Amino acid sequence: MNKKLLALLNGINLKKSEIKALVEQGKLEEAKAAKKELQNMQEEFDILKDIEDTETQNMQNQIDAGMGKPVQNRDSTKEFADAARCGFVFVNAMTEGTPAEGGYTVPEDIQTRINTYREAKASLIDLVTVEHVSTNKGSRTYKKRSQQTGFAKVGEKGKIGAKNTPEFERIDYEIAKYAGYFPATNELLEDTDANIVQTLIVWIGDESRVTRNKIILEVINGKNKTPMEGLDDIKKALNVTLGQAFKATSKLVTNDDGLQYLDTLKDAEGRYILQPNPANPMEMVVCAGAARIPVFVVPNSDMPSDTKTAGQRKIPMIIGDLKEAIMFFDRKVLTITTSNTAVAGELNAFEEDMTLFRAIEREDCEAKDLQAIVNGEITIADETVTGG
Repeated sequence: MNKKLLALLNGINLKKSEIKALVEQGKLEEAKAAKKELQNMQEEFDILKDIEDTETQNMQNQIDAGMGKPVQNRDSTKEFADAARCGFVFVNAMTEGTPAEGGYTVPEDIQTRINTYREAKASLIDLVTVEHVSTNKGSRTYKKRSQQTGFAKVGEKGKIGAKNTPEFERIDYEIAKYAGYFPATNELLEDTDANIVQTLIVWIGDESRVTRNKIILEVINGKNKTPMEGLDDIKKALNVTLGQAFKATSKLVTNDDGLQYLDTLKDAEGRYILQPNPANPMEMVVCAGAARIPVFVVPNSDMPSDTKTAGQRKIPMIIGDLKEAIMFFDRKVLTITTSNTAVAGELNAFEEDMTLFRAIEREDCEAKDLQAIVNGEITIADETVTGG
């Protein structure tokens, strides 16, 4: 191949690289102009190459005729030129990156099984009193708490005085309905190899957990917040506010921020007050003097700290016996119904070939005895806590 053709080949390859770069930069007009230059260079190369090929072939024919050898059909010079013309990329090569040229045969690592991210979940329903009821409303009768003074001393023939008799009060409940629906196309349910139905049921069950947590927290927050500053206030809540009626059965309910706060507290002798329970190493207890109070941690996502005040974080510290404080009336355990003909809002399951999943639960939550808890709150500088 003569020097002119080699120079043209180099120029063609450089021009192709230039065009690709212009396209990637979004300079389409400049790329079009460069493409026209490339076409002219390609035509010039083809003309010169054809002339050279003809001359070479004539010469080879003459040589073969004189030596009595058959004409060779394969032209290595032409193959080299054709390869160079394409940037030394063989057009018919099978590549993984191009689906039609072999890519379809390479399996992709696409996993249709539904995976889940790890999440922390907690249910406050386990801490309160749950009563299953069969009517939509009712009441429970309790004897009022009152201070008894004992009998009076009476002399011989003295008159015996009247004493106060017990008084009673009622806690009323009225069941409310909590519900939602979840649409899914029938194509999805039929075509996927993932268990969409089971995934939806788990999702709905978690919606129920979040709903109940919110209802219970609303009742707890019906009691005024008690500001706390540290371990001494926790001790006072146990020893004085709750007293002997509830101290033995009390728990400390807090969130991730509260756990971080408690985990840094030390007593006067420099010992950390948060310790594993010797009877159950998976349970944590706060060593508040002579008391050992179990700690129940709710994720920040379910019970967030109050960060409305700039630079401050108010951490919930609910201390007490929630079974005595809260009553949860469950009228109907969570039920899930499916339908492919129902109409909900703007959705028509029959017309749109969908299946609707409807979840309903009926319940009420009432304060039974809020004296059984202290709705505490510890305020710290916001930057000191990173729990999430």
